[in-house]
Amino acid sequence: KVENFVRSINAGKDLKAFFEIKKIVKEIKPDIIHLHSSKAGALGRWAFNGHKIPMFYTPHGYSFLMRDYSSAKRIVFKFIEIISAKRFCTTISCSEGEHQETLKFTNHATYVDNGINIFEMDRQLEGVKAAFHPFTVFTLGRICYQKNPTLFNQIAEAMPEVNFLWIGDGEMRGELTSSNIEITGWADRKSALMKSMNADVFMLTSLWEGLPISLLEAMYIKKPCVVNNVIGNRDVIHNGENGFVCNEVKEFVEAIRESRGDTAQMYAEKAYQDVLEKYNTNVMAKKYTQIYGGGYSIT
Repeated sequence: KVENFVRSINAGKDLKAFFEIKKIVKEIKPDIIHLHSSKAGALGRWAFNGHKIPMFYTPHGYSFLMRDYSSAKRIVFKFIEIISAKRFCTTISCSEGEHQETLKFTNHATYVDNGINIFEMDRQLEGVKAAFHPFTVFTLGRICYQKNPTLFNQIAEAMPEVNFLWIGDGEMRGELTSSNIEITGWADRKSALMKSMNADVFMLTSLWEGLPISLLEAMYIKKPCVVNNVIGNRDVIHNGENGFVCNEVKEFVEAIRESRGDTAQMYAEKAYQDVLEKYNTNVMAKKYTQIYGGGYSIT
């Protein structure tokens, strides 16, 4: 554990964290250094020399794309990424869309799509069966700015005849005012899966994503997926092939109505097959083994 890691920029804490991670690496003498997310990615790429120990960095959603920060902060974050990308390090993005952003800074880059542990999912789903329920559109996660509860609420208001379910809780639950929205509050894993199984359509209204695990899990349990048109979402869901990618309330409403039909079930089956073939931890492990072993290609 790095005791001085904090989410926001803090000159004093960040300087302490810089020397703390150098001390940790000196003690454990790793064969590989893999940095995750923006703060670790920035400090780590300057603390270490990738020529001595192979070094990798995964952004998990670039901070300069996060729209809950001011324009000035996002410019600073982007500048930090640009100069840090000049260090000897390979960036491994978690989606193709994130990879395309990376290529604007460096050619020392590749990507490995996020994936879920399907064997663990099967274990958790054992004995969980869908019961009779009214047609329900659901999402899962923290009710925060990134997940765009305002848009979720607007869609619910446009479809008063449909039940909407938000599995989770968060600081912006006050935005979910439509009378046909149910908020579960925080739920344990088993309960969240049961509620997901007893719903019909998964909807993700996020303003930005890396590659969302909740989406991959919904695909695996064969729920038609209706998602906002942002990086991460559109890397996995391809409109008219394995789900619906939308840009505005009207498109979400149309997609949800289409999700009642046979075509949407065909999309859901295709999405399920995509998880089996691409978006799982077995595939991730094979790709990381190749990359860590030096068999990666620079694109």
